[in-house]
Amino acid sequence: MSASPVTFTAAGSPAGRGGGAPPQLTHAYLQLHEPPRNGGTASPGPQLGRIPFQFNPKELALTKTAKWKRDAQRNAKKSGVPEFTGSDPCKLTLEMFFDATDTMDSSVVKRVEELFACCVPTDASRQQKKGSPPWVVFHWGGMVGFPSFVAGVSAKYTLFTPGGTPVRALCTVTLEEISGEQPGQNPTSGALAARNIHVVVAGDTLHSVAYQAYGRAGLWRQIAEANDIDDPMRLRPGTALLVPAPEELTVPGGARGQ
Repeated sequence: MSASPVTFTAAGSPAGRGGGAPPQLTHAYLQLHEPPRNGGTASPGPQLGRIPFQFNPKELALTKTAKWKRDAQRNAKKSGVPEFTGSDPCKLTLEMFFDATDTMDSSVVKRVEELFACCVPTDASRQQKKGSPPWVVFHWGGMVGFPSFVAGVSAKYTLFTPGGTPVRALCTVTLEEISGEQPGQNPTSGALAARNIHVVVAGDTLHSVAYQAYGRAGLWRQIAEANDIDDPMRLRPGTALLVPAPEELTVPGGARGQ
């Protein structure tokens, strides 16, 4: 199965089917993570917190471009044959609207400052002399975006109190994919490259996730190791699990996963 260039992952089923209760409003949020301690791109570090959407986005703009090169053809009527040289990372652009006209306080300013803070290194990464901004994952109900970093934030304040405090803002946030398809790792390095994200729902186990991903429930330990899970019996709904690609697995006997 070919990998999707836009790595959204949907989990769970929408509520309200079959004449049941109407679906409940779910607010989107940006989940912040520490960058990996080893500087790799396989999986994010511990959670730092989240920035909730006060109002859900009305649209999501996704872009992905391919790179091609053409050699000049002197005295030719047509251009040279293009050669594919790679692809740029996927980018997700969205708007976050904040309003505090009911309280007339500084909460809007604080939210905007949280977004701008995503463009500077975290304290932990600076202490390790490997300054890196937090990793960010977009969540909206059962939909989870790709691990990314905030490439840019643009904030426009549109309403103020008589004292000059901004109480309404429209922010445009651009998330850029950390990495796309991972190259094969050295089998002796022990590194696992995550190619997919599975959001845990009620009733999920590592065995069921492994069976869904690989067709073999016995490979659940590979997922546990990739996510530093010590107690496989305690999976919290809403947790985003990084699922290694089948070719990155080491199965009993030393062979690679198929």
